[in-house]
Amino acid sequence: MSLILDGSAGVTFPSGSGTQAAQSKVLQVVQGTLSSAFSTSSSSYVSTGLTASITPLFSTSKILIMYNGSIASSPSSGTNAFTTIYRNSTNLEITSTRGFNESNFLTGNYNGTCTTGSFLDSPSTTSSTTYTVYLKSGSSSTILFAVDGATATINLLEIR
Repeated sequence: MSLILDGSAGVTFPSGSGTQAAQSKVLQVVQGTLSSAFSTSSSSYVSTGLTASITPLFSTSKILIMYNGSIASSPSSGTNAFTTIYRNSTNLEITSTRGFNESNFLTGNYNGTCTTGSFLDSPSTTSSTTYTVYLKSGSSSTILFAVDGATATINLLEIR
């Protein structure tokens, strides 16, 4: 396989199939954090405040979104909490397509667990793009996110 070395464009591989031409690379990483607790009893998605923005270098890049945080419910058995990711104002609907669902919380005072999620997005843009974790309660019980001073994080990786 030949390669082209160009002082302005760097190293490129000609079109075709081949192991080297097919390799992906992480071009940039952005992290957002949330260290103050967020709570809701809404049955509709609301922003947790856990957000990060990235400006893709290429319109063909994919963005890998990974998030984690502590989550807890009020004393109510059978409580469900659902998380999803919004790209700008668009719900990527990872709950319905990926089944992210924290359920069966223990009874007692705000017993909880950890919630994590990931999604590979194709935003098809080189404009600044914001990703935010949203949360809703499945049973109108109070749900807390980023509980007891535990920092929640969202990581965005541009992959090409």
